[in-house]
Amino acid sequence: GRDRMNYLAYVFILFMIYSIIGYICEMTYAAFKNQKIVNRGFFCGPYLPIFGLGSIFILYALTRYESDPIVVFVFGMIICSALEYFTSFLLEKIFHNMWWDYYEFKYNLNGRICLFASVLFGVGGLLIIYVVQPLVERFLDLFTAKTLNISALVLLVIFIIDVIYSIVIAYNLRNRLILAEQLKKEKLTKISKMLEEAVKEKVG
Repeated sequence: GRDRMNYLAYVFILFMIYSIIGYICEMTYAAFKNQKIVNRGFFCGPYLPIFGLGSIFILYALTRYESDPIVVFVFGMIICSALEYFTSFLLEKIFHNMWWDYYEFKYNLNGRICLFASVLFGVGGLLIIYVVQPLVERFLDLFTAKTLNISALVLLVIFIIDVIYSIVIAYNLRNRLILAEQLKKEKLTKISKMLEEAVKEKVG
């Protein structure tokens, strides 16, 4: 069994499993909505770390309230909404770009979170605690501690390479966006100067 599994390896494997589940859910939703498949994430690999992180928070904060589904639902909403808002804010500040926005949804907060998504997070919290985690535990029990420790290490290396690569791409995009903004401003000032001159000539 996995009794001698390294604790950090266990947490990281959970993080990756839930990141992949989150990616599949997002891709399915996007495919239904847009009738085409698009990579929704910041990263190249098939995982969305924000889901992995949210799930870890839910597991460690809410497993003790297993006997109270309402607490799990409400705090699942709060934890994931706060995480999503903070992540969106951070990505925008660092990379000058929004990876998602909820402006089309009712009751949204700066387009970063919305009531519809928050309710889904609450439902997600219930699913994680009562359905998914018991299945994940059963799945992990199929492997030896050594296999899981090695798998965690391999996944970590892949993930770190992806993080570095994705940050480089995002920074290039950020620089292009900043350049485009500057060009737009220059163009606008040029146009307004030309208009001023044209008006002056006519008036003169």
